[in-house]
Amino acid sequence: MRATVRDVAAMAGVSPKTVSNVINGGVAVRPATRERVERALAELDYVPNLSARGLRNGRSGAIALTLPELGNAYSAELAQWFVELARERGWTVQLDQTGNDPDRERELVSRARAHLVDGLVLNPVSLSASVLAETEGLPPTVVIGEVEPEHVDQVHVDSRLAAREVTTHLLDRGHRRIAVVGAARPTDATATSELRDQGHADALGASGLVVDPALRVPLPAWTTSAAATAFAAWLDTNPLPDAVFAYTDSIAFGVLHVLAARGVRVPEQVSVVGFDDVDAAAYAIPALTTVSFDRRAFATAALDLLTRRIADPSAAPETVVVPHRIVERASVRER
Repeated sequence: MRATVRDVAAMAGVSPKTVSNVINGGVAVRPATRERVERALAELDYVPNLSARGLRNGRSGAIALTLPELGNAYSAELAQWFVELARERGWTVQLDQTGNDPDRERELVSRARAHLVDGLVLNPVSLSASVLAETEGLPPTVVIGEVEPEHVDQVHVDSRLAAREVTTHLLDRGHRRIAVVGAARPTDATATSELRDQGHADALGASGLVVDPALRVPLPAWTTSAAATAFAAWLDTNPLPDAVFAYTDSIAFGVLHVLAARGVRVPEQVSVVGFDDVDAAAYAIPALTTVSFDRRAFATAALDLLTRRIADPSAAPETVVVPHRIVERASVRER
């Protein structure tokens, strides 16, 4: 049986109210009394009953953060900022992942309706965000990533514009045969892959070019290993491209690995660009040109919107677009 506040109070020889004051803070407790209570808490292995606390004050002190994948560098860095910045606001963060599976996303959103969390931060799988079409019963929710229609609070980087700009960056340096690794798959395209496809096509169209289906390399997962396997198989049946636009830095690392293993010089023979500017991008060989944005500002904006939504559930939806820029490094050759 889990120890209760009354059990702790009995062991420490104090009132349940005093135990609550020690646990929750904000009320002065004599040092000797605090020491007895803390000793009893440790001996009984006391864990606060957050569900009961939530029933009393309407707050659990926890928010949920759901990302497509937790194993890649981008998600790890973003989750770290959410955890640190949420802690400053007095929240703990429950982490989960969808694995880019719409069914899994629906399951997690359903759980958010049933569990005591103060709010939900969701990175949706689909651009249409059909899982959020019915918002009744949801806790206050902020979407990180672009969705349609814009009926919920959102924070995102303009993926389409950034993809257009980084593709233009390659075109301006004379590249024409640009392979895209991470392209949207016909059966299960993600919101991000669709938008980056569109931005890439926008840049080609502005230069009088069209998308060549032979230069599209879809992936079963946006991981370094999946990218290396798929790109190596693609190279087995296709000539070297002028350049590669990898839809994430993790994908770019797999591309760089394959090119190095085959003795292809980057950027002399093939230029490579990524997206996200994870910490490791600056230490790749060669250092990776990539799309960068401020992860701290991104998480701060999302938590600001969530705080606002918790305080005023009826507020009009708001969208924050976090600025991006291209960080030029050694993986792209000049003309």
